[in-house]
Amino acid sequence: MYGGDEVSAIVVDLGSHTCKAGYAGEDAPKAVFPSVIGAVEGVEAMDMDVDSTKANSEDSKTESEKEKGKRKLYVGSQALSYRRDHMEVLSPIKDGIVSDWDLVDNIWEHAFRSCLMIDPKEHPMLLAEPPLNSQQQREKAAELMFEKYKVPALFMAKNPVLTSFATGRATSLVVDCGGGSTTISPVHDGYVLQKAVVSSPLGGEFLTDCLLKSLESKGIKIKPRYSFKRKEIRAGEFQVEDVDIPDTTESYKLFCQRMIVGDIKDSICRVPDTPYDDKSYSNIPTTSYELPDGQTLEIGADRFKVPDVMFNPSIVQTIPGMEKYADMIPSVRGLPHMVMESINKCDVDIRRELYSSILLAGGTSSMQQLKERLEKDLVEESPHSARVKVLASGNTTERRFSVWIGGSILASLGSFQQMWFSKSEYEEHGASYIQRKCP
Repeated sequence: MYGGDEVSAIVVDLGSHTCKAGYAGEDAPKAVFPSVIGAVEGVEAMDMDVDSTKANSEDSKTESEKEKGKRKLYVGSQALSYRRDHMEVLSPIKDGIVSDWDLVDNIWEHAFRSCLMIDPKEHPMLLAEPPLNSQQQREKAAELMFEKYKVPALFMAKNPVLTSFATGRATSLVVDCGGGSTTISPVHDGYVLQKAVVSSPLGGEFLTDCLLKSLESKGIKIKPRYSFKRKEIRAGEFQVEDVDIPDTTESYKLFCQRMIVGDIKDSICRVPDTPYDDKSYSNIPTTSYELPDGQTLEIGADRFKVPDVMFNPSIVQTIPGMEKYADMIPSVRGLPHMVMESINKCDVDIRRELYSSILLAGGTSSMQQLKERLEKDLVEESPHSARVKVLASGNTTERRFSVWIGGSILASLGSFQQMWFSKSEYEEHGASYIQRKCP
């Protein structure tokens, strides 16, 4: 048992799109930054000023050294917004599961030292984890936390459970639309029903890519912020000059374009009330959006088409440039079907209760009209005896950070303090004990 009441715990939710970290007991995370990392490989990172001849002779040597961490990593929104030559943008998370622990380590380091300015030795940590996290992943996280950061205590809680706590429920069906995927998990009395968890790879980033490809197919170039200069000719009138930067990597360019398109998506996209088809949305009034380089976009049908991918994934095949997903799409079902499938995998006795408390969480769920459309589709599809109620916080911040907020509530409860997995228990039983302490 760990009795650290005087020191507030730190809650960390590392998502596929953003990392949220902050103090338990607060109502929003202090540190929110992208969970991708800029990496410059090899020698150039270490000594930029060396003349090229020396660099070339060294290059052959460093192939083996690269693996030993010969790369310079940049974490945080500020470090990433500065363009560097040969900087690749890497993500530590593949399909919701951590694939590169070295990067995760750097993200945590940045969150603790640079954003929250704390010493992890002094604070218990609450980590949020995906519902289908494997034992091996959990042990690795526990090991890193205790061995490297020397935290006094640790607890790992599942995302859907935390979302459920954030709305004050013990039983609910959590629909978590994140950046990298959409996961639907039934929670009963504070535990996730693992066998009924359903997930799909359609998340916010997938929609952003759809919108990007759709705009590019219409001949609209999304110019990243670094690729042009704006000169003021007369007051309020600008002339845009392209800047040629040959050494920018493709992944960094895409990262910058996604930032811009992501903002377009957040500001003007909305889910259509009825399933999208080209005929009925062809003469819809357009909405304008001004890009950073000053050109104004008029976006019509795409505002509705892209979000409707969540409900009807087969639309993706009509978007030019998305062909590489063609073989994945038939296996992906729309949101209402996934909800039904998850509920039907649960025990008959709790289905009614799940139908009446469907919780929306995650950044993508803040899309306008998503809640109304999901409710409408579910009412049509579900058995008539069920009362369908889709609940979502009206506050976008709360929806986006619901996992973190749930963690903040949980870690600051008095009755929770005896649940921590403490350092002494770790030293006695080893990392595998986390399975017993955090079911």
